This record gives sequence, C-alpha cells and structure tokens, in this order.
Amino acid sequence: MSTDSPGRSGPVSAARRRDVIDALRRGAVPESGLDLLATGLGRFEQALDAELDAVASGASVFKAVRGEYGSGKTFFTRWLGERAKRRKFAVAEIQVSENETPLHKLETVYRRLTERLATPGFPPSALRPVVDAWSYALEEDALAAGASEEDLPDEVERLMTARLVEVSRHAPSFAIALRGYRNALAAGDEATASAVMAWLGGQPHVAAAARKAAGVRGDLDHFGALGFLQGLLTVLRDSGHSGLFVVLDEVETLQRVRSDARDKALNALRQLIDEVHSGRFPGLYLMITGTPAFYDGQQGIQRLAPLAQRLATDFTTDPRFDNPRAVQLRLSGFTLDSLVGLGLTIRDLYASGSSNPDRIKTVADDAYITELAKAVGGALGGKVGVAPRLFLKKLVGDVLDRVDQFEDFDPREHYALTVNTAELSEVERNAAAATSADDIALDLP
Repeated sequence: MSTDSPGRSGPVSAARRRDVIDALRRGAVPESGLDLLATGLGRFEQALDAELDAVASGASVFKAVRGEYGSGKTFFTRWLGERAKRRKFAVAEIQVSENETPLHKLETVYRRLTERLATPGFPPSALRPVVDAWSYALEEDALAAGASEEDLPDEVERLMTARLVEVSRHAPSFAIALRGYRNALAAGDEATASAVMAWLGGQPHVAAAARKAAGVRGDLDHFGALGFLQGLLTVLRDSGHSGLFVVLDEVETLQRVRSDARDKALNALRQLIDEVHSGRFPGLYLMITGTPAFYDGQQGIQRLAPLAQRLATDFTTDPRFDNPRAVQLRLSGFTLDSLVGLGLTIRDLYASGSSNPDRIKTVADDAYITELAKAVGGALGGKVGVAPRLFLKKLVGDVLDRVDQFEDFDPREHYALTVNTAELSEVERNAAAATSADDIALDLP
C-alpha cells in the first residue's frame, strides 16, 4: 500500500468524522467514511468501478481478495461497499463461520444476507423497506400505464407475474410469498405480513398459519436459496437499486472445519462462482476474502481442483503490476511508511474537528507519529503488517484524545506505550510472542 493521502473533495461533516474516530478509538473498522482513510487503493479504483458499472447494467461479477491477517481485507471490502452504495447498490457483509454461517448451507448464507442487507437509505435489515419500495414501484408503473384505481390490484398482479416469471421457474414460492405479503398488508393483517416477510428472508420456524395464509410450505433449503437470491435481485432492480454487492468475509475459516463439511463448502463456493458466471444472477457482485494459505494451501482452494482452476491468478510478478481485473486481488499489507502515512491522515482528520487544530498537529507532529508507529510495530514483534488496528487505537484513544483535552499533556513526556494482552486480537498476540527458536539469540563459542 502507498503512503498517498486519500483524496477528499470538500470539508468533512462532523458526523462522518465522529463515526470514523469513534470506531478507531474502539479498535474497529468504521462502518462508513472509509474514503477518508483509504490509502494506496487508487490502483484498484478504475477496474472496480468499471465492474460495478457493468453489474449495474445487468452483468454479474465474482471477485476474490487475498491478504494476510491485518492487511486490510475488511477495510477494503467496506471501502468498495461504500462506492457501491454511492451507485445505489444494496450491500451485505457476511462473516463465514462453522457454527453461525456454514458456507455449505446456502440457506443460512441467504438468511444472513437478508439480515445484513443495507441500502443507501436503510440500515440492516433493509429487506422489508426494499420489498415495500418494489410494491410501490409496481403500483406507480401500473398507474403510469393507464390503470384505473378499480383495476389497480389486477394490473399490479399482472406486472408482478411478468417480472417474476424467470424467478418463478426456479423458486415459485418466492413469488407466491410476495403475493401473500401484499395480500396480508391489504387486509391489515400485520402479524401475517411480518411472518411472511421473515419467511422471505429465509428465517426458519415461521408460524404454520402465516405460511398457509401466504400459500407456501416448509422452510427454505439449500437449493431454494439460489432461487430466492434471484428473486431478491429482481426486487432490488425493480425498486430502483443498481444491484447487490455481497461480501463473504473470512472464508479461510473453512480450513478449520471437518473435512466433509469443508469439501461441501468448497463445492458450494464453486457452484456459486459458476452460477455467477452463467448469468443467473444479473446485478450481483459477489466478493470473498481469505488468506494466501486458503488460496494456495492443500486445506483450502487447492483441495478442489475445479475451484482452484477458476481462481488461478499469477502473483509471481512485482505487486506493482498486479492486474486489478483478475479474478483475485492481492492486498500487500502495511509497511512502516504506509502505517505512518495513515497515522498522519488520522491525525489531520482528528485535528480538523478539534477546537485547537494547531496544537494537535504541533504536539503530535510527524516525527512523533513515526515514533509511535515504530513502537507499536516493535511491540508486535516488528510485524508492521498486523499493526494498523492497534496503532490507530492507541493514536486516537491514548494520544490525540489526551492532547485535545489536556493543555499540558505531551505524549513524549507523559505517555509510554503499553500493550495489554487482553486488548490484542489472536493474530496480534501471536505476533507479539516469539514465533520460533530463530528469534532467540544464542551465545555460541
């Protein structure tokens, strides 16, 4: 990653600044405002924006992101998600895990998708607002076509049938449930409408009475999930959204599950990729993240040869010449220079909201930011690549907050970096510990 400052146009609002600073103070990746922090991502922008534009025009894209722990994969996907939202995409970020979201159970993946679904106007879960907007759009289209108030229900039904004809071939129950939801609302039956909406979102154990009223049976299964995804994409498009950007994060956790579950999950991933490339999901941008060991090791992608072939990408060249259009993107992680550059960006962002910005920049000057970055990297065994989260947490919470609040606070005099094991992530704890016998100096004759 480069040390170039992120490009910003115009002043930053107090709300955006506060959201970013508060998240960093907690040691978390901000949910929004990531364009304020993005450094070194300019080389991806043109290719990724072109892919988002293609998806908005009806194409579908699959992308894989690789990077070591701490290289910024979550930051990268949320940054791209923000760019997608600015293009009127809906966005969903799903954490893959053996217990909560096993990848081989696509019905669970779909359920998490609807739970995490967000749009530019609504936070998760935005499923019901999206469906309501779609229903309203159908009514508007029917009226624009000349339907009278008396004929409106029949005309809306006709439009609904026409627009879900392809979905009905693969998941007829999705279209049936949409009708059941509309009918429940028209009858003023909010309890049934809410239950049917939960069923549309893939939730299990919906009351039998509600399912019967809507004309559907049973719970969503693995194969029905793909049909429901088609239905959701149709509803999103017809309600004014450009598409759907979905992230399956931390897919490398598959390496730690039982071999039979791992094989099923890898095959499910292959199936998803093939369906995306077949054009079954127009308007879908699907991205996964994982470590190099997941893509290259025998317990990951390489375990399933057809999947390895689909994701094969040449990374033998200098990272400067990586192809952003390739199926895999490589995040190289932070160096000391890029970590310092990020620290300076945060320092300036913080100062822009302070009552005394000159004091912030003078006391926490460029030299001190460099010293703190080196100290945090040293506390983590010199592994700067895993240091950004802890570095920014210390910079904001331990240094900048104190400089801002106490006129006589000088971090060089009054602050010494301390790192408590309890505040470290597993990766950071491993980095902080001696990792091999080679780390121990021996006095040999």
